[in-house]
Amino acid sequence: MKRKIICCFIAILFVPFLLKAGTGFKVGAASRNVTPQPLLPVSGGVGIPQKATVQKGELSVRALIFENGQTRIALVSIDNLGWPAVLGDRVRALVNDIPPENILISATHTHSAPDAYGFADESGQSGVDLEYLDFCVRQMAAAIQEAFGSRQAAKLKIAVGEARGQIAFNYYAEHLYDPRCGVIQALTNDGKTIATLVNYAVHPEVLGNEQGILSPDLCGPLYDRIEKKTGGLAIFINGAQGGMVTADTRDGKGGENNTWEECIRIGELLADEALRIIEPAETLENPALYCLSRRVEFPLESPLLRAVLQNAVLQYPVRSNHTIAASVNLLEIGPAQILTIPGEALPNIGYFLKRKMNTKFPFLFGLTNDAFGYILSCIDFASFKRYNYISRTSLGEMTGEIFIEEALKMIAETRAFIK
Repeated sequence: MKRKIICCFIAILFVPFLLKAGTGFKVGAASRNVTPQPLLPVSGGVGIPQKATVQKGELSVRALIFENGQTRIALVSIDNLGWPAVLGDRVRALVNDIPPENILISATHTHSAPDAYGFADESGQSGVDLEYLDFCVRQMAAAIQEAFGSRQAAKLKIAVGEARGQIAFNYYAEHLYDPRCGVIQALTNDGKTIATLVNYAVHPEVLGNEQGILSPDLCGPLYDRIEKKTGGLAIFINGAQGGMVTADTRDGKGGENNTWEECIRIGELLADEALRIIEPAETLENPALYCLSRRVEFPLESPLLRAVLQNAVLQYPVRSNHTIAASVNLLEIGPAQILTIPGEALPNIGYFLKRKMNTKFPFLFGLTNDAFGYILSCIDFASFKRYNYISRTSLGEMTGEIFIEEALKMIAETRAFIK
């Protein structure tokens, strides 16, 4: 009896140490190559993909895991035009160690990757390769699991600053874009880089889908530059780049430089600017981690998108009342606040939401958890010719207002949580 009491007493003494060993901030990172062989046609939006005969760079999926105590979050990016929730949910079903609502899946929005939407044209034909999409689903789940298995004690550096140089501009209104670049860098306790995440609003469409080139576009050179300089994994997640924040390929002579060499120039410049921005940031020990998730319902009013979604090969879950739902997340990672956008929000919406976020380090993850066209305010919707295209390819007039309202509620809820 006395021996049992002593054993119990010793066990109680060790409980705090055991608990402490299982807590603390940890990070893991991994990637997978998803370049199709042979090459597949590439998609730049609604319509039949264009044949690709040349490859520049490699398409990849990249996963970054954050853990603190019982909270686990996966940030995942794929080199594709978009990654709809019907595919994202298949990935989540293959992951055992992270809650599905805490797995955030983003698309870089390259216009030089195979179709992931499964849209059909007017004749009902589609250029989607379902076997390739299944391959990407499995590779993405494998990258998440590998990243989870590789997690280790880590520190963070977080910074937001203006990226300088000829990187992006707004094709509709030259200066209406957000030049701020958000960077999150994870380091081991001995200072080695685990991963560097770059958040910047730009269309990776230097090449586009009409040149017959399969490519991650400017994201590929960005990955290579950061990984060569830091030794850790690089991941790019887009921002509020709708209508139309594109890569600044202007050559100063009235033309554009839509070449792989221009992808290298822009990608390496953005990589260098991201590393410049993060270099002086303070190192954060054991940053807090919090994840809030909401399902937001949007009316499907656009005749074009209604026809596209209802006839798509992937069978999108359009409801009988002509609405469609998307998941929206708001994360707290140390002092940073991250809001996800299930589409392409226009820059003015991005500016407004960043101004309302309760942090000096606001991040917007565009095309995340879903990618339902453009998100613009009701004031801008179909108001003038320049916005005709983005209005037709938006879910509806109130999409922006609904998203902003729900985002502000989530921001207020996390503010209360922090206090």
